[in-house]
Amino acid sequence: MRKNYKAILAAGLCISILTGCQETPQNTIVKQKGADNIKEYESAEGKIKDMVNAPKTYQNQASYENGVLIIDTDAEIVLPGTDTMNTYKVSAEEVDQEMIDKVTNAFLDDAKFYHAYGYHDWTKEQYQEEITRLKQYKAEGNIDPYEYGTDENGELYFNIDDVIARDEADMENAPDEIVKEEVKPSFGLEHSDMVKEGEYQNQVDEHEFYGVAETDHGNYNYVITSSVVSADVEFSIEKIRDDLPDPREFSAWTEGRYLMDCEVEDYKGMTEEELKGFMDISYEDAEKIAKEKVEKLGWDWEIYDWDYTVFKHGEDNVSKDNILDGGYLFHFTRVLDGIPVTFTDSYGGALEDMDSTLIPWSYERCEVIVGDDGIQKVEIYNPYKIDEVQTENVQLMDFDSIIKIYEQMMEVSNADIAEFEKQRTYHINKITLGYSRVYDPTVDNHSGILVPVWDFFGGFDVEVEGHHEKNNGEHSRQSFMTINAIDGTIIDRDLGY
Repeated sequence: MRKNYKAILAAGLCISILTGCQETPQNTIVKQKGADNIKEYESAEGKIKDMVNAPKTYQNQASYENGVLIIDTDAEIVLPGTDTMNTYKVSAEEVDQEMIDKVTNAFLDDAKFYHAYGYHDWTKEQYQEEITRLKQYKAEGNIDPYEYGTDENGELYFNIDDVIARDEADMENAPDEIVKEEVKPSFGLEHSDMVKEGEYQNQVDEHEFYGVAETDHGNYNYVITSSVVSADVEFSIEKIRDDLPDPREFSAWTEGRYLMDCEVEDYKGMTEEELKGFMDISYEDAEKIAKEKVEKLGWDWEIYDWDYTVFKHGEDNVSKDNILDGGYLFHFTRVLDGIPVTFTDSYGGALEDMDSTLIPWSYERCEVIVGDDGIQKVEIYNPYKIDEVQTENVQLMDFDSIIKIYEQMMEVSNADIAEFEKQRTYHINKITLGYSRVYDPTVDNHSGILVPVWDFFGGFDVEVEGHHEKNNGEHSRQSFMTINAIDGTIIDRDLGY
């Protein structure tokens, strides 16, 4: 297995998952969760700003566990630009050919599509290119070119001699040219799969599509996967790069916020000005391309936030030397009556534990990367169907009550921090009131409710034995606490309830 890549700049180091409370501790002021609470939502006559009575900013610094845990809140408070908020009943859009056609026509309307099986088979020429490259590495004394490392016995995971020998054997039977099978993006396509050496069997992808889209501005891998048991569906469209020095090298798009906000050991990331230097398209032109594509879906999605992003290759941390391309990443979210569903890092759909038998439902999500030659990458998850308004102008708790819950639950949720870390300081710099979808997976994993919630965004500094990292959270989309604005219950963003 390939080792974890330090090159992602610690998206894992700079993104920590705050465990939500499934059973609220008895010594807190938070109401218990439960499906019955939803029935108690009441309408109000006042306006949002009068009900919540929130200041423009909120500052407070609290220290716990003899200074091991510090919660530093210096936050802008963002309220909706409307007078009222409702709750909405929502359900999962049906995953059918109409949905597939809608996404396909929005982003790949000028493409020819081919089955991925066979399309990515290597030709004799490609095998020879890799053999030559690997032999060059070996001649230079580089026998672990991809830094896979060694196992417990000191043996290399990537044995360069074995790979060369295998490539030479495979090259004998490789085609001179690949054979492409034109298809229509859909489920139920057949392909021939090798079940054992020299024996092939027809398989049917009942809930997946693996294809390649050829367009005048480049080729794209196009993958659609739909869960057999849940409402989850994912559309993935990503441009096939032809500029990688070595196709085996690790490569990925890395979000600018990690580079600008994070400092890990002796790595300082990159500045905004440095990132701008890799943008060969204006923000305005990139935004126009992304909006035009997404608007074709007709799902009331608008840009919630954006970021710089760079495409890097190799095992080292992101630097000017290993960046091949740059672009803009747009986060789209649904907007209802002028109020957005708050976008966060969490995908939802997690399980409470490994023994859980619940079938989860992940959040609706849409992200688009645009570069100087157009769309680079698209990810779409789980579109919602808005069924009806459940409660009009729902009654909201006042901000003072919400902030007391936040401060108490941040302490409770980090009560055992001293067992694992020498010191942690949270920097909460934005508090937002918006919508989030909640559901009860014990009752229905295809429908739920959009409710008003408060999210507390930021970053944190952490010190453990022999290691430290900093994240000021200036550009963060990580919510460290989500509180139901109606009844004060804690929502676990990763679970979705």
